[in-house]
Amino acid sequence: MVADALAGKIDLIVTKSVSRFARNTVDSLVTVRTLKEHHVEVFFEKENIYTFDSKGELLITIMSSLAQEESRSISENVTWGQRKRFADGKVSMPYKQFLGYDRGEGGVPIINEAEAEIVRMIYRLFLQGKTSTGICKHLMELGIPTPGGKAKWRQSTVMSILQNEKYKGDALLQKKFTVDFLTKKQKVNEGEVPQYYVEGSHPAIISAMDFDMVQTEIARRQTLGRAYSGSSIFASKLICGDCGGFYGQKVWHSNDPYRRVIWRCNGKFNGEAKCETPTLDAEVIQQAFLKAFNQLMGSREKHLKVCEAMREVVADCTELNAEIEALNEELQVVAELVSQCIKENASKEQSQEEYTRKYNRMVKRYETAVDRLNAATAERDSRMLRDRELRIFIGTIEKQPIVIETWDEGLWLTLLETATVHKDNKITFRFKNGTDIEVGVE
Repeated sequence: MVADALAGKIDLIVTKSVSRFARNTVDSLVTVRTLKEHHVEVFFEKENIYTFDSKGELLITIMSSLAQEESRSISENVTWGQRKRFADGKVSMPYKQFLGYDRGEGGVPIINEAEAEIVRMIYRLFLQGKTSTGICKHLMELGIPTPGGKAKWRQSTVMSILQNEKYKGDALLQKKFTVDFLTKKQKVNEGEVPQYYVEGSHPAIISAMDFDMVQTEIARRQTLGRAYSGSSIFASKLICGDCGGFYGQKVWHSNDPYRRVIWRCNGKFNGEAKCETPTLDAEVIQQAFLKAFNQLMGSREKHLKVCEAMREVVADCTELNAEIEALNEELQVVAELVSQCIKENASKEQSQEEYTRKYNRMVKRYETAVDRLNAATAERDSRMLRDRELRIFIGTIEKQPIVIETWDEGLWLTLLETATVHKDNKITFRFKNGTDIEVGVE
């Protein structure tokens, strides 16, 4: 409409009220002045204001300010209502864009079984070694639409499903909040406003154990320091004892009856010094893992006690939490001091050299606190991840018989950290409790 008016297609704009024209005083005045410069008048019916009137701009300024404050009041009331719902533990979901749940009676989420099976498949594929890209490709090959009904899946969509605690029946409330009531801009909540974690708020699609396993696997892949291959559950876990590189899947005789899939060091023939570690097939790897697992289970009670003791130490973040809280307070104090310093320099005459030295000292103090806060937060996250790994490890081996004879890929995924292949035909299996067990292969 404004574009048409500026192009000379409109002479008079009739508006119900100032509040319907804009909720921001500056926007109202800028637009009205721009229109006046192009000889376009605006009439506000409710307030009976014509912008060509000599008193029009003053009245518009007053009325626009009132409209802006009304908008602020409404926004604050809506925000208060939302936060009250969060504090009461009431869970809501964007059902049209959320896979696996429908709105039930009273607004309580209920499972949509057809969609829930897709969610379970995504988790299952990830734990089987697939990357988010590979999962997207698989879903599109099956013709499964995205939560928004689109044909093309994106990695971010898959990762959001894999990391959303709602699928295990819990809910973290107020992940984001509105920064400005005028722009409606939202940002990720990093402690600026309270968050609420509600356990068992609705039926779960994914078990808590599977959810934790996925979070642990995501963290493991992120810390590999090299590209993760999602070709198999063996990918990025088999390591060459000679060069430290990953083993990769290769196909021999791909076009004849002697076709065979094997695993060997990806860098075996790179450079002058060639790796002497052996080539392995899947069955050999599986049998070696079974031997190592059965040896581990022979001392199960000892390992359980050690893991519980480790958890007591790792999970105790009391000092870290206190330090993080103190550092957040320090940042608030320094930010206020910097603000006062800038205002003081703007309001009264003083030595700019002294001001610069004072300002730089406070900035350095702020940056030091930020660095330490980041380090403390990273350490706490690392401890929480380690505690989760140990909890999964304990829960898994408690349920297993002392001896197993058949391959179980779930145990490989849940319990094993790495498997290092040596040139003397031995493999060292490092389990997630830190235990190393070496077995020979034929």
